[in-house]
Amino acid sequence: MAELKLLARRIFQETISAIDIPLAMASKLRREGTVLCFDGATVDLRAFRSVRVIGIGKAAHAMVEGLASLLGAEFAFKGVVSAPTPPLYAVEGMEYFVGGHPTPDGQSWKAAEAILALLKECDEKTVVFFLLSGGGSALVELPLDSAQKLEDVRQLHRALVTCGAPIEAMNTVRKHASAVKGGRLAVAAGRAMKITLAVSDVPVGKESALASGPTLPDPTTIEDAQRVIDEFSLRKKLPAVLLRWIDEGHMPETPKEGHAAFRNAHFSLLLGLDDLFHPAHHATEAKGFVACCDNTTDDWPVEKAVEYLLGLLDEVRRANPGQRVAVIADGEVSSPVKGKGIGGRNAAFVLACVKRIAGKRIAVLSAGTDGVDGNSPAAGAVADGETLERGQAIGLNARYMFRESDSYSYFARLGDTIVTGPTGNNLRDLRILLAEAEENKPEKWI
Repeated sequence: MAELKLLARRIFQETISAIDIPLAMASKLRREGTVLCFDGATVDLRAFRSVRVIGIGKAAHAMVEGLASLLGAEFAFKGVVSAPTPPLYAVEGMEYFVGGHPTPDGQSWKAAEAILALLKECDEKTVVFFLLSGGGSALVELPLDSAQKLEDVRQLHRALVTCGAPIEAMNTVRKHASAVKGGRLAVAAGRAMKITLAVSDVPVGKESALASGPTLPDPTTIEDAQRVIDEFSLRKKLPAVLLRWIDEGHMPETPKEGHAAFRNAHFSLLLGLDDLFHPAHHATEAKGFVACCDNTTDDWPVEKAVEYLLGLLDEVRRANPGQRVAVIADGEVSSPVKGKGIGGRNAAFVLACVKRIAGKRIAVLSAGTDGVDGNSPAAGAVADGETLERGQAIGLNARYMFRESDSYSYFARLGDTIVTGPTGNNLRDLRILLAEAEENKPEKWI
């Protein structure tokens, strides 16, 4: 069964390698002289005196490099970048910050201040490129309420990422407490032309959740934010200064559709769901598997997602007798932090599979395309039908370690973590479930 784990690793690695951000920008944006063409829209750069670039997220460096290549030497620009790692080389005119993730830090705060200062200079003769990717919610942050300090902001983010809420719910609260989220960067850019280019790690149709939607109208309300706080029992985890600000009615509504800031704005999705599924599907079938892609489990609780996807794998297997089969899934499962261990939602998903696949000719891999899984140094983990027995042989208790949110430690002891380091990308989490063909059983003669 070790072969299945190895194949799952190769499929994941080949998928990551196939996602080329500068290439995606080159294929989806075109420059004809001074005219930029994308998604059926055209913008003549000659109409503007200045070009500004804001890069936010785990894919920010690759996106800035891609844009710089597209604009060429003819269009000088300056801007701000906040990413979780420093750039391999700096693009001229850009100021760089290494922000905190998944919790904002001092660099996240300084990046937000630098971005707002840059946007304050913009007018109708400025075109601003916002390059957004996943992770941006933590990498750039500044509270609306000036009484809140950095530790208050950090406490809010820690409470949100550990409460088990889906990403859209978390960002509903973030947007309403932040000076840079929920459309507020678009407002800060005033009358400038705004072009947002996105590499999305959020569900299709919910792009305003990407990096907490700094340049898009916010469809959520103050009431929605308060409902999330109550539903996920957050009041006892939030800083007192934030609760007081909310309870006294000081939290303003976020800008909505129809606000003047969005009249001169464009949004273009460079990479999304299909751009992850296609290479994963191709890599899987190239290795002889009949593959099914499914994104039903996005935002599901981890154990419900495990039950559904393993059930789907069985269905695909029954429908294709004698064939190796696979299920490819994307999205983020919900895995509340309940213990003090090391891990994240991807390793937690695989650990929840371990007992269910024990003794079966099945392998399961789940990993983040950004190379990060929770508070661990890994992107995720992989397991097969022998994992439970191997773990028990060295004294590992899968049920206990799942309950303690210690999934990384379990797989690290077995040598089954997926470690890539930061990939410079961030689409969605990828889950790969592989199954060998059912063995033909001899007929019984009577």
